[in-house]
Amino acid sequence: MNYLTNNCADLLHEIRIKSPLIHNITNYVTVNDCANAILAIGASPIMADDVGEVEEVVSISSALVINIGTLNQRTVDSMIRAGKKANKLHIPVVLDPVGAGASTLRNETTQKILSEIKIDVIRGNLSEISFIAGLSVSTKGVDTSKADEKNDAEAIAKSVANKYSCVVGITGEVDVISDGIRIVKITNGHKLLSKVTGTGCMTSALVGSFCGITKDYYTATVTGIVVMGIAGELSFVKTREMGTGSFHIGIIDALSNMNSTYFVERVKIDETKY
Repeated sequence: MNYLTNNCADLLHEIRIKSPLIHNITNYVTVNDCANAILAIGASPIMADDVGEVEEVVSISSALVINIGTLNQRTVDSMIRAGKKANKLHIPVVLDPVGAGASTLRNETTQKILSEIKIDVIRGNLSEISFIAGLSVSTKGVDTSKADEKNDAEAIAKSVANKYSCVVGITGEVDVISDGIRIVKITNGHKLLSKVTGTGCMTSALVGSFCGITKDYYTATVTGIVVMGIAGELSFVKTREMGTGSFHIGIIDALSNMNSTYFVERVKIDETKY
């Protein structure tokens, strides 16, 4: 077992002991899934997005996850206020720029968040992270477009990580994570994960959960993304041809039963240092 795998496995054990409170300003399509994923992995979720309470809530939390999936003007101020408060208190902030590149509102909000808040982890698909990197993209709603699949995920992850001094996780058929120096590729997962709404949002919530128990946000990001991939694999083994509804529930089942043994037996990572 290599050093990174060992550290990830340790976080998986530690999170169930510490049960960190994770503040989510997320979207109404997947809010229940994110809350259940956080609970299943051993953390505790709080879903608060009103401007009147976000600063108070983030002050008692271990991490903040900002997700722009169902963006509206009411929550933009909440995101900025919560993020600034988290920065002041040295609480990690995870950004999921859902659909960045798809509309002016999403684009301007993504840029506003990145300019006014110190983000510790950005987790998104290749189209979303390509937009943040300054590339011209053809985002397909909240999914990676075929046209953007030609983009060099490793180069983009490293570039954005260096630009914003953060960890970047690009999820897809092969997941790529970089802190600007190291790059890890993950091949865990199952194709059905792309057929269930919210798996990306749940992944960001899991990353935020692990960031809530360590200052090593690179390892936390790897752990969260691998755990989601393994959950997809285990769910498919259990549900097989039952359909995406059963597969969806199976993901939560797998997360609730996840432990270091499952992790070490199934993890598929390849790390490079530049």
